[in-house]
Amino acid sequence: MTTRTRWLVLLVSTPVVAFVVIGSLLGRTLASQGAYEHLRVFEDVVSLVTQNYVEPVNVDKVMSGAMRGLADGLDADSAYLTPEQVRTFEAEHGGPGGTTGIELTRGYYLRVVSARDGSPAARAGLRTGDYVRAINGAPTRNLSAHEGIRLLRGSATDPRDIPLVREAPAATDVTAKVQTPGIGYVRVAAFTAGAAGRLEAAVTQLAKGGASSVIVDLRDTAEGRLEEGIAAARPFVPAGKTLSQRETKAGKENAVTATANDGKVTTPLVLLSTNGTSGAAELFAAALLDNKRATLVGEHTLGRAGVQKLVKLPDGSALYMTYARYLGPSGTSIHGTGLTPTVDVEEPEREFGAAAPTTDPILEKALEQVRAKKAA
Repeated sequence: MTTRTRWLVLLVSTPVVAFVVIGSLLGRTLASQGAYEHLRVFEDVVSLVTQNYVEPVNVDKVMSGAMRGLADGLDADSAYLTPEQVRTFEAEHGGPGGTTGIELTRGYYLRVVSARDGSPAARAGLRTGDYVRAINGAPTRNLSAHEGIRLLRGSATDPRDIPLVREAPAATDVTAKVQTPGIGYVRVAAFTAGAAGRLEAAVTQLAKGGASSVIVDLRDTAEGRLEEGIAAARPFVPAGKTLSQRETKAGKENAVTATANDGKVTTPLVLLSTNGTSGAAELFAAALLDNKRATLVGEHTLGRAGVQKLVKLPDGSALYMTYARYLGPSGTSIHGTGLTPTVDVEEPEREFGAAAPTTDPILEKALEQVRAKKAA
């Protein structure tokens, strides 16, 4: 190995070593996992590239790609942020007021998790499973889900250009109605701040009006802080029961349990889900399912219950990394796994731009389940 190559290896390896140090501070026993062996392989790869690649190597570009690959290998919500992206992240403090109403995850390109009811994305026809190949003309192949959502915040077979205009989020996140005599229906579009109280009030009002069962629609619901999903479950889970657990590298933390003020709403519930049901909605559903307070009708949920934090590196870049994940009350994993419905029903597929189906098999099956229980 030449002296020049050794200097390049040192230059390129320094951020990687920083990851090792940070990882150890986070409780990772990297030596036991063979991390140093991988670093030696990395050194060999850099040496081969710098000595044999057909063109002069742009070390900064190669290093940035290596860091992105490292983060992509963790989960869809972890990401490597450049120094510029870190400065933007810190300046925004949660993002500007305008939004397109879209939630994204990684899937080679960015993939739509959900589009919030009435949002610009929903009006444009974007649905769960659609791929976002470019934002403002720039390909999303190398974008993290975090960066894609940030850009949009400030599945058709053929690609389409879809103009989206950011606007303030809709004020209504919980709506309710009488679906049929004796059966109420509540739509939760997002678990925003205060949604827990509005959901409790909606179910209580429907029960006072004669509803003996209530259907809570969580289909394509992905917006909201994870803690809001747990808070929303409190009125429906009896005191002393576990609502959720959290797990870090060090192991399981203290479980969140219902208190004496919780569990006052006893109305039977049926929850509706799709592949776009994610995050806070999954924690809410898991709390009710594991405590036998509801059944789940629809599709398998996404499986997104991780908690991320920004870990800065010496050069100003950072790793936006999942450091904890929530579990269901019984200890079952949600992050990367999702929830299995009690009754499996697929959402009808439709082409981009096509009219909505005239039937709703998931809702119809839920109504069937409620009527069967009443007749039993």
